[in-house]
Amino acid sequence: MTSTVLSMRIPSELREQLDHLSRSSKRSKAYLAAEALSDYVKKNAWRAKELHEAVECAEKGVFISHEAMLDWANQLGTKPEAAPPKPDIR
Repeated sequence: MTSTVLSMRIPSELREQLDHLSRSSKRSKAYLAAEALSDYVKKNAWRAKELHEAVECAEKGVFISHEAMLDWANQLGTKPEAAPPKPDIR
């Protein structure tokens, strides 16, 4: 994978923590920062995807009524569990 340079300002305290972690783990600060940024992006990328999907659904005007959701939620934990409600508002 190719790499590129990213420059950013961080608080002095965070820089000191990164320095300490770099020394104790024998990893470069660049490696640790890239790993942290990669983890953050992986953990949070779902938000953008879910938001995009929610906006698409809202634009279609397809919704599940509050009553249908409550009926379904009240049946959770029962045997057999009810299937999730289908959209009933257009």
